[in-house]
Amino acid sequence: MEPRIVVPQAFLDMPRWWHEGADWLAALPDTAAAACRRWGLRLDGEPAHGSNALVLPVRRGDERLALRLTPPGQEVSDQVAALRFWDGRGTVRLEAADLAAGAMLLERLAMGGSLRALPIDEALAVLGEMMRRLAVPAPESVPSTTEIVESRAAALSADWERLGRPFDKAFLSLALEAAARLTEPGGDLAVDGDLHSGQVLRGTREQWLTVDPVLLRGDISYDLGRMLWTRLDELADIRAGFDIVVATARLDVARARDWVVFRAIDYWLWCLSRGLTEDPVRCERLTRAFT
Repeated sequence: MEPRIVVPQAFLDMPRWWHEGADWLAALPDTAAAACRRWGLRLDGEPAHGSNALVLPVRRGDERLALRLTPPGQEVSDQVAALRFWDGRGTVRLEAADLAAGAMLLERLAMGGSLRALPIDEALAVLGEMMRRLAVPAPESVPSTTEIVESRAAALSADWERLGRPFDKAFLSLALEAAARLTEPGGDLAVDGDLHSGQVLRGTREQWLTVDPVLLRGDISYDLGRMLWTRLDELADIRAGFDIVVATARLDVARARDWVVFRAIDYWLWCLSRGLTEDPVRCERLTRAFT
């Protein structure tokens, strides 16, 4: 009888599942078993997870791989397309995918060895280098950072009102002013729209490889704010951390600052709409550091 996975309680408790995914979670052991049968895999260790996906270390013969499972949908299709686009350049290599099952078979990276294990200054330098590593000419078919900022800027005021004007209007004005400048195109390169310390793991082909990429095109400064707010409590000097990424990724300082401010305030509103309590505080700290 094939072994059945036990889904970690920490994964079951992730915020994503507060509003959705109960049926998918209940079927997850069966989904994993079916994928193992399909690709001739056997389990090879304890599961790991992020906020949205469960990752199982597996073997196919002597080959060490990882089976990633997440609810099927457009997000999975987009991620498979992103991995095929970068084809191992700075990213984990995709071996096979079953879009209907939300399953991806990937090269095995260090399951517990993300950039979170490095001191923050070292991690930010690696992230800056990774931004440049991924910055190759992007396909026209993927969303642009300009389109994203235009769309979100159009909704910010209404979101702020709907949430009961949760912070001073001066912050909203800062976001809208930054957005107006960011609608001027700042490049047409490939951008990972979900790049931070937890998404970069130790590899063997390259020292560090990115997982779960979101392929965009445009300005590679787009996700700098996320790099900072995900480890903000470790940053003794927020501006110094910003400077490390700007220098290693060779970014335009003014545009990088605008992206940090805009994305922090946009995320602040999103967090409040989802009932989160810690990240809004970090967003405020991050915004104040640049005003």
